[in-house]
Amino acid sequence: MKKLYACLALLICTHANAIVITSVDDGSTLASNIEGSDVSIDFSSINYVGSSSQAGTFTGGIASGIGIDAGIILTSGTAADAAGPNTSTSTTTELGAGGDSDLSDLVAGVATFDANILEFEFTTPTGDLFFDFVFASEEYNEFLDFVDPFGLFVDGVNYALAPDGQAIAVSTVNCGESGVDITGPNCSFFNNNDLGLFDIEYDGFTDVFTAMITGLGAGTHTMKIAISDATDDELDSAVFIEAGSFSGVNPRPVPAPAIFILILLALAFVFPKRKI
Repeated sequence: MKKLYACLALLICTHANAIVITSVDDGSTLASNIEGSDVSIDFSSINYVGSSSQAGTFTGGIASGIGIDAGIILTSGTAADAAGPNTSTSTTTELGAGGDSDLSDLVAGVATFDANILEFEFTTPTGDLFFDFVFASEEYNEFLDFVDPFGLFVDGVNYALAPDGQAIAVSTVNCGESGVDITGPNCSFFNNNDLGLFDIEYDGFTDVFTAMITGLGAGTHTMKIAISDATDDELDSAVFIEAGSFSGVNPRPVPAPAIFILILLALAFVFPKRKI
């Protein structure tokens, strides 16, 4: 239902570029944008890998339909190309840059290209880490075997996982080559943009996922956010990370289920407190 509302809202609104991308190749600027509460990033440890046009900051994501209003974007191509409308099924920037061995390991050793990486050390007093992100790709829906990978490596372990536990990639969150096949892996978490219903260029993207990394232990840890092309260096993929959501506390706490509240109210009515 929420996807239907998003589509209707976009059809009612003018089709201007709702999402605004500002290219940024400075790792400190990118990291400071996502830093939230109960987490401290060591800015002296930051390492950025990528071209001057691969990453950036963005605003207007809610109006564009991706579910995150502002934050940073890392891509395997050109960040500015994320702005809609979707006018092509083959948007690509072939940078001729190298891949990343950790990302290759996520896709069974397939060669990777044009890697875009932000890594740093951080301290969490809570021992936990949370942040919100959306994965998008131009590989949807025609090239589901071209498994452009995205990784969130904390202390070397990948936490960019789909709801069924698979590493997030084009091949693990989709609705088939038609874009509407409900038997596709994690299809209920996928948004098909082949018809341009959402105001971004990518042909498909995931729902907003929250990386919930608990039990790390209070102290200093390493973070590596990475994305790349795989198999070849054609057709771009991207990850959007919400501003201020890199936090030691959950940015999207789960509310008490409505049915549970209704049961409590019903019990209170049936068994009113006895007067003394």
